[in-house]
Amino acid sequence: MDNLIMALGWAGLYGPMALGAIGSMIGCSLAGQAAAGALLETETGHGRYIGISAMPSSQSIYGIVVMFALNRDITPENAPGLAGIGLLCGLALMFSAIYQGRSCASAINVSKIRPEIFGMSLAPAAIVEGFAVFAFIFALVISAGIPA
Repeated sequence: MDNLIMALGWAGLYGPMALGAIGSMIGCSLAGQAAAGALLETETGHGRYIGISAMPSSQSIYGIVVMFALNRDITPENAPGLAGIGLLCGLALMFSAIYQGRSCASAINVSKIRPEIFGMSLAPAAIVEGFAVFAFIFALVISAGIPA
């Protein structure tokens, strides 16, 4: 039983980074595909499409910081806390990155038709980013209570 608990602790330690990176890959891919399509359909504004397609990459950075905040010797006493915080924060970051990528793809698609609403079309992606920041801050704050 201790081996399972220890394995969960290790998964919790590396989960935020791994799941955040998986979500960022998927989110950037979704937005990047929309950006690539927009490059063929528009004559200008290519840089902003490529830039927006990188927005979901921030969740990888949040995951790395949370991983460093959780980094400590794993024991049977602290493994459940590491698993809970790490895996749940990682899932929140992963889904945030995926849905931010979808929001960015929608912003790219709408702004290639009406470039004047480009800024407003990014609001949903920024809101989704806010939820990733909430999960990030929560994980940092609560990780301080896990025994070393």
